[in-house]
Amino acid sequence: MKLRYKISLIISVLLVFGQTLFAYEQPDFSNADISIKYSNRTIYYAGEDSESQPINVHVTIKNNGTETLRFKLADDRRFSMDFNVYTVKNKKLEQTPQIIEKRTTNQTVYFREIALETGEEYSFIENLKNYVVIDSPSVYYLDLNFYPELYKSKYISLRSNRLTLEVRPSASIASSVALPVEEFSDILKPQNISPDKVVEQTIIARQKSLWDQYFLYIDVESMLQRTPALKRKYNSVSVLERQKMLESFKVDLMQSRIENDIIAIPESFQIQRTSYTPNEGFVEVIEWFSYPNYKEKKSYTYKVRQRDGVWMIYDYSVVNLGTE
Repeated sequence: MKLRYKISLIISVLLVFGQTLFAYEQPDFSNADISIKYSNRTIYYAGEDSESQPINVHVTIKNNGTETLRFKLADDRRFSMDFNVYTVKNKKLEQTPQIIEKRTTNQTVYFREIALETGEEYSFIENLKNYVVIDSPSVYYLDLNFYPELYKSKYISLRSNRLTLEVRPSASIASSVALPVEEFSDILKPQNISPDKVVEQTIIARQKSLWDQYFLYIDVESMLQRTPALKRKYNSVSVLERQKMLESFKVDLMQSRIENDIIAIPESFQIQRTSYTPNEGFVEVIEWFSYPNYKEKKSYTYKVRQRDGVWMIYDYSVVNLGTE
């Protein structure tokens, strides 16, 4: 009995010591912030290889805490991070064969330890195409997982903010050179047009599933705050969290998970009445929706207001007018 007692006591001590040691060695990354943005953003085309048209992403790690932040950064950063790229239907794109091969091959991973004091940050640029296969024109959403203890300890990770990525159909040989976004500002920038034209262009963009054009005149922030619970949360979080909420809200819209009336696709429509003051207005539209055995008729009232000289849709209401 004494022997059994001694063995049990030793095992208990070892377990307690092991748990204490494990807890002591666990690094704390709760005050580390990871953020991404585009570096020298261009118009991206499908079919271009990684070298001729990279998608460069600027990655920043910041210490928001009061203690020194230490993390490992691999020389080959594919052992330190993953890009997650999703379609509007929330399907995740595949990783490149190169990154899969690297991570499944037995090799030495060289790294250095970075130390950041309070308020300091460390940045670098990575080519998204070295991580994910992007070969089709579409609108995508991407974020990043950073592994401060390298890929083999990927259960410890930091998640970044989300970006929108538009990849256009392959350009002709004459125009295959990537041009700065500013040269396409007349396409991507909302114009100072009348409220009825704003509504008309928004509905047509939805009919053609052109999401970037659809959101051009939609006040997404106001649309999100139409829901009281989302409004309360939105008003209580940080600027970064608000941006994440807005991007998630747009994804939910595109996947028809919320606000089905505003993203419904009419077969045809007719603007009935437009009324507005210098700052506020509304546009009434009759819209027809086609189904296999009938057509549905609805009256939409789009509320608009001026923001920086541009009319934006910030609210709406719908009345069912029956079937035809």
